[in-house]
Amino acid sequence: MIKRNLTRSQLVEEFVRNNEGQLSIDGALIVDTGAHTGRAAKDKFIVRNSASADIIDWGEVNRPMVENHFEALKRKVIGYLETHGCYEQQLSAGADPEYSLPLVVRTSLAYQSLFARTLFRPQLANPPTRPELAPFTIYSAPQVTADPQTDGTRSDVFIALNFKTREVLIGGTFYAGEMKKSVFTIMNTILPQLGVMTMHAAANVDSEGESAIFFGLSGTGKTTLSSDPNRFLVGDDEHGWSDRGIFNFEGGCYAKTIRLSPKAEPQIWNACHSYGTIIENVAFNSATRTIDFDSDARTENTRAAYSLDRIPNYVVAGVAKSPRSIVMLACDAFGVLPPVARLTPDQAMYYFLSGYTAKVSGTEAGITEPTTTFSACFGQPFMTLKPTVYAELLANQMKRSMSDCYLVNTGWWKGPYGSGSRMPIRVSRAIVAAAVDGSLSKIPTNPDPVFGFQVPEFVPGLDRADIDQRASWEDPTAYDRQAKKLAGLFVENFAKYSGQVANTARSLGPTV
Repeated sequence: MIKRNLTRSQLVEEFVRNNEGQLSIDGALIVDTGAHTGRAAKDKFIVRNSASADIIDWGEVNRPMVENHFEALKRKVIGYLETHGCYEQQLSAGADPEYSLPLVVRTSLAYQSLFARTLFRPQLANPPTRPELAPFTIYSAPQVTADPQTDGTRSDVFIALNFKTREVLIGGTFYAGEMKKSVFTIMNTILPQLGVMTMHAAANVDSEGESAIFFGLSGTGKTTLSSDPNRFLVGDDEHGWSDRGIFNFEGGCYAKTIRLSPKAEPQIWNACHSYGTIIENVAFNSATRTIDFDSDARTENTRAAYSLDRIPNYVVAGVAKSPRSIVMLACDAFGVLPPVARLTPDQAMYYFLSGYTAKVSGTEAGITEPTTTFSACFGQPFMTLKPTVYAELLANQMKRSMSDCYLVNTGWWKGPYGSGSRMPIRVSRAIVAAAVDGSLSKIPTNPDPVFGFQVPEFVPGLDRADIDQRASWEDPTAYDRQAKKLAGLFVENFAKYSGQVANTARSLGPTV
């Protein structure tokens, strides 16, 4: 039996009836995703066939699967859904009607159907007719597991995308974020071939319609810093940038909630205390039906999925004009990147291709403490084409729009991870406010002797000590050693792009 297009309230009733979790005192759905509290990045596959063989950048990120293995898994998943019943939602990805992708999402669980209904957008009455944007179907049955010996998988978990049959199979994991990121992977494959820059980024606008983009991997603060009560949220995670402007792929937010507070993040706090919000893997008191957001007993990667209408100031249409400001967020575990630096267009390409951050605990299976990583385009796990394709699209759009670009460190200061402390949210908010309103572009700068970018002499509302990273360390010589170490990692990582990008971009990186 297929239950189609149930409403939020109907799915909440199904969730309770099926005993899939508990309801909080505010009517939020409290879910435990079991062994997998983050993405199973190493268990994602793309079927290698005539639709994908010549366009996918195959390797450790984009692992191939043969068609026979996909078909065998498909029989298992569809067989389970037909036997046990499922929920279907007819949705779409992409707020710009020119680039909207129709979706059919079938899941075995009511809360996952609600997750899809929350994170994706309503399906257009008249979707695009171009073949590149033909519908995709997602089948999610967490109860179905793979046999690595016969199914060609790495483990009993599988996330398999087939661009020929336009299908996605998900099994072995209850983590609903796999659906969201599978759709992002699809958009990252299709839209660049139509000339659209796809971005792992948040976006918001001011009252005059001036927009800003926030690039960053999970845990860098995209959702927190883009959810600004003084601006209007376009979206918190996934966007496209065409000659028509920017547009959100989604209809909801998927925010990290660890140590969430009403003072620092009031909009997300209120969304988490709303009926129908899905909250994953939090510490929950069944007697009082209250949540302890400070607890990491299950994972650091506690999450809340809520629709954009839970944010009081959001852009209903999900579209905006091209950005005045671009903010690249990095969670620096070395504690040496300044809280903010201004980038030239060539430097922007360098740091975009580098995609430096520290993956924080819980965002992926096996990550238990900050781990230094270079993730091209601030989202390499979801980028299926060569990174330089996205970088060139970004450079072209920046030049056309004359956007300012800043690198913002939301990681550690006053020392590295283990001895320093996490960058205060007040500092990051003040920096971002000055970047997006244009005032930071008028402030004098000084070159960083190691990284080469320009560091503002001050930021409105902050003390000089707040943005002088080296001076914040007790031992400046220890800072110098760490800075040179990180610079060397940048240079080593960027060597793989030799011959693929202009010499100017390579030469404007750090100096060892």
